[in-house]
Amino acid sequence: SRNNFVRPKLTPIRVNGFVCKNPMEVNADNFFKAAALDKPRVTNKVGSNVTLINVMQIAGLNTLGISIARIDYAPLGQNPPHTHPRATEILTVLEGTLYVGFVTSNQPAPNRNKFLSKVLNKGDVFVFPAGLIHFQFNPNPHKPAIAIAALSSQNPGAITIANAVFGSDPQISDDVLAKAFQVEKNTIDWLQGHV
Repeated sequence: SRNNFVRPKLTPIRVNGFVCKNPMEVNADNFFKAAALDKPRVTNKVGSNVTLINVMQIAGLNTLGISIARIDYAPLGQNPPHTHPRATEILTVLEGTLYVGFVTSNQPAPNRNKFLSKVLNKGDVFVFPAGLIHFQFNPNPHKPAIAIAALSSQNPGAITIANAVFGSDPQISDDVLAKAFQVEKNTIDWLQGHV
């Protein structure tokens, strides 16, 4: 009897978890998005809105090591403490004022967990090194602020500290968190219920 051989379907090549398109099939739309980054965004409960344009929105960014974000801040709004595990961020204020800062890593003293901060005005630029906890806050109670950030990865990732620690699914044990933060368990339970 004749042995029927079925050729397995070719698996597409992936880089960084994303399919690489055949160069013969690439077109301008692979490098374009009508993102309307010039339009204001509605802010969330902490008073910010991050509109990230990365490899998920523009396939042509794969392997290029760059992405961009527009951040809108309500009066007294913030982009709360967070980190980008795969990217350094450079932020430019387009409108308003921002109080920004980051904390260095657990390196040996005297620079252990050193807090570095600055008040930025329109046109100012600030850099947040990869992986470090950082934030931005609009100190103006009457006017919104807008910033543009470039990130050194096509998929920078974002971990919001409060959400990760107090809003994980399943939750981190309140015994663990109470000991880590040196507070009563009912304080942890309250925080876990409000993130």
